Parts: sequence; C-alpha cells; structure tokens
Amino acid sequence: MRRRKDEADAPDVGEEAPAAEAAHEVRANGPWDSTEKDVGDDPAYLDFGSLIIRGRPGFNLQMPADDDEGSIGSVVLVTEESGLELRAFADARSGGLWDDVRADLVTEAERLEGTAESVDGPFGTELRIEVPVTLPDGEAGFQPTRIVGIEGPRWMLRATFLGKEALEPTDDSLLMQALRDVIVVRGDDPRAPRDALLLTIGEGLDVIETTGELP
Repeated sequence: MRRRKDEADAPDVGEEAPAAEAAHEVRANGPWDSTEKDVGDDPAYLDFGSLIIRGRPGFNLQMPADDDEGSIGSVVLVTEESGLELRAFADARSGGLWDDVRADLVTEAERLEGTAESVDGPFGTELRIEVPVTLPDGEAGFQPTRIVGIEGPRWMLRATFLGKEALEPTDDSLLMQALRDVIVVRGDDPRAPRDALLLTIGEGLDVIETTGELP
C-alpha cells in the first residue's frame, strides 16, 4: 500500500535500523549517499543535482527529456556496445520500494508479451527482461535489459543496463564501476515514495540532450 505524502518520511518503528543496515551492507562499495562521500572540487565528478557521476574515459553522457516540458529524470552512460540508464527516486525510511517497483516491471513486461526473470546479483534481486521490438531493419526482435534496484537512505537508484551488458552481464565492467561511483543527493524535502529526483545540467557539463530512443 502506498503511503500518503505526509507519511513518506515518518519513522517506521522497529523497521528503520534493520533496513538501513541491510542497504548499507549492499552498498559497501557504492553507490553512495551524499552524506557518505564528499568529493569536494574533484573535477572528475559531474554534478547533475540529485546524481553526482564520476566521468571515466570510455563512455559518453546523454540526458533524454522525459516530457515536452523538458523535465530530465535520467542520465544515460553510453559506450560503443552498451548503455546504463540511471534514475533516482524518493523512498520511505524503512525502504522496500525496489520490491514494489520490481513487481510493476514484471507486470509491464508480461503486458508487452515479454519475459522477466528474477536473479541474484551484487545488489540483491535484479531483473533480466526481454520485450518484443521492431528492429531497425523492420524485422521482429527482442530488447534485453538488466535492471538493478539499489536502496539508500530514503532513496532508490534504478540502474538499467542495455545492449551487450544486458545480454552478457559482468560485475566488473566499466559501466558497473561507474554505477558504484554514483553519489545520490536526496535532499531534506519531504517526498512521497516513487517521487522522481529530477536532474539538472550545470554550466560547463559536456552532455548530449536527446529525445530519441536509448541505445
């Protein structure tokens, strides 16, 4: 059951400590909460407001607009053969949002006549999804994705691997290293679970704004 907005940040007696401990253990090597890692003025880190991403040689950044008003909810790290879409959401203090989101994603995959498999990954249960698509040559095919949900203090980071890394997942790739480098800036404002933590493009950031399909 979804909480009312005024309940979103209320403490959950008896649940907060165990959930926080479990989430912190999963994130022992990142991604990080902004209270856990201070990068100062390190130029390697790019500040997108709710997400701080460490730039690395080997990938470019794209920021697709979510709607006609130009709201940006995700950043996509793109290599020659793969992509990694990052989205952050508000979560309750007691966590648990990834369980609900994962169930919704399975339902959506089934609605699209695709498949969804739950598997164990480095951050807990993740999804491997395939949905039918029309390929550039007009033939019918499938789009594979590997979707990882990571919960931190009152936030959830959803990481979607595309392309080769969805078909051949590895836990030590360039994009996985980039995921572990991410810092989530939740902020102190009251938010309901599932509220998107929108992104901003700061001055001097070399990113590509797109409205087309992800790689």
